[in-house]
Amino acid sequence: MSLTKDERRIRIKQRIRKKISGTQERPRLTVFRSNKQLYAQLVDDLAGSTLVSVSSLDKSLAGQKVNKSEQAKLLGKLAAEKSKEAGISEVVFDRNGYLYHGRVKAFADAAREGGLKF
Repeated sequence: MSLTKDERRIRIKQRIRKKISGTQERPRLTVFRSNKQLYAQLVDDLAGSTLVSVSSLDKSLAGQKVNKSEQAKLLGKLAAEKSKEAGISEVVFDRNGYLYHGRVKAFADAAREGGLKF
């Protein structure tokens, strides 16, 4: 029996998470993509806590009429700003089983432009 899209993504996600982990100095930047929104978190896996979180539902992004890729770029810049405020400059990028393409790539590129290193 073939896998559904979600089951396939979860298997890929588990394969990725075996290899990467976030620390206090270099947290894991994880992205979740729903059909309409995009969410991102900086996670310290050793302590099991979220250091910074951003989403496309944020009030500063909610009023703008842009397509989803543009929304991802704005969110990447916002994530970089918030992480700088928290004193974080280096992260480990976790694409969460999604292909590095489209909104995920736009988010990552904008976060790099904002000053995050990964």
